[in-house]
Amino acid sequence: MLNIEKEIEIIKKYVKNEKLIKHMIAVSEIMKEIARKLNENEELWAKVGLFHDIDYEISDENTHGLKAEEILKDILPKDAIDAIKAHNEKTNFKCDSKLAKALKAADQISGLIIASALVMPNKKLEEVKVETLKKKFKQKDFARNIKREDILLIEDLGIKLDEFFEISLNALKSISDKLLN
Repeated sequence: MLNIEKEIEIIKKYVKNEKLIKHMIAVSEIMKEIARKLNENEELWAKVGLFHDIDYEISDENTHGLKAEEILKDILPKDAIDAIKAHNEKTNFKCDSKLAKALKAADQISGLIIASALVMPNKKLEEVKVETLKKKFKQKDFARNIKREDILLIEDLGIKLDEFFEISLNALKSISDKLLN
């Protein structure tokens, strides 16, 4: 397996937007924590989170996820690539593995957490609480593009929603210096 510096180097060949790279790092950290909770391969799950949007800037909305296969075929196993291909439902690629469900949930919860932090007085993750996320999750007009039904997929893996909020929030707080600066 690769190391984070090499992985970021690979990502930067395809992704120029720094905010998108930060999002990919955030999803990676959440995926690692989900894997830890489920006794899955933390390194693999973190890599899936890190690479999930590698083709975002070179794809359209209907092919995002599919072009990643060519880029990642020598880096990740097939099941990991399938999870990445399936995270964008507009591709119509189906994969209902634990890894795929976790990726969809992590991808969306990261957006909800960052959006919540950005409306805080000091725009800091430290200000966000689980209660904040619970309120913002129910508030349909907040962060409208967040697919709340994808976040709920975490319950298919045996993780309750409140616990997922806590796991995800703590994951992002642990790397906040890499995300909101």
